Amino acid sequence: MRSARRLTSWFGLWVLCACGTRDAREGASDAAGQPARAAARLEGGASGGVDATGGRVDRLRFAIIGDTRPASVDDTAGYPTGIITRIFQDIQALQPPPPFAVSTGDYMFASTGGGQAAAQLDVYLRARRAFSGVVFPAMGNHECTGATASNCGDGNADGVTDNYAQFLSKMLQPLGRAAPYYAVPIGALDGSWSAKFVFVAANAWDGAQADWLDATLGRPTTYTFVVRHEPAAATSAPGVSPSEQIMSRHPFTLSIVGHSHTYDRSGPNEVIVGNGGAPLAPTAPGYGFGLAEQRADGAIRVDMIDYQTMQRDQSFTFAVRPDGSPAP
Repeated sequence: MRSARRLTSWFGLWVLCACGTRDAREGASDAAGQPARAAARLEGGASGGVDATGGRVDRLRFAIIGDTRPASVDDTAGYPTGIITRIFQDIQALQPPPPFAVSTGDYMFASTGGGQAAAQLDVYLRARRAFSGVVFPAMGNHECTGATASNCGDGNADGVTDNYAQFLSKMLQPLGRAAPYYAVPIGALDGSWSAKFVFVAANAWDGAQADWLDATLGRPTTYTFVVRHEPAAATSAPGVSPSEQIMSRHPFTLSIVGHSHTYDRSGPNEVIVGNGGAPLAPTAPGYGFGLAEQRADGAIRVDMIDYQTMQRDQSFTFAVRPDGSPAP
């Protein structure tokens, strides 16, 4: 049974807040027969709620999933269904489950004329039902043509491909989003902090997105998380260098990216999470998901959770302050 919703004003925006936890039975799958795993326990309670428009929570905590696709183009039968299903089951098994997750792009490996984009997104979305919270997706290069240098959208070099259209239709329109770039406001139940999650589409880059990003990052919040598919080093993506230039003019807490099929702290406040089922990089530790949690001192702790054991990678854990500086 879903909890009641109400409109609440937050920093001049009206936010539809789902206060309470969604019914975890919706689309949940049975993990019987899987090796026993110890569920990670999150700090804090489970008060408040988040829906497609944002929300309010007692403590900021969210999961991060990145790069889920088959190894070969148009090989829908080879989609890593078992891995991504288990990842979403793991996120649901956290105690308590986080109210939302972000994903860093690349949900398909489909040619623009092969007709497999919709089928591969359907596989991903069926796996996603194992998690009762909201998932906010970033666009990847495979949601354009597959080339890192591709640029989709009306008026851009690659136009509106089937991959791009299916991503908008199946993953963003249900969230009420018409564009591949958007922002989500999250606030504290007691008003003690505010956060914004800013989703950049580096493979649908144009002047309108640049202006929007500058204005969005200019609105002050305690925490700012920028979610983009490609890391800062992937400069062939049309929107990476321009968005990095805009980000350099504004404070932000953490840049969350994917594209590389591994996980890594790739900069002082950039983290790569790209181990969600795509073929792993040769040195990648393994499949799993990221977990970000607000500590009592206000810093954000970032962990990587192995999808088979549900154990944190103790060699990876780090924390940043709200302004992005390292925290002990």
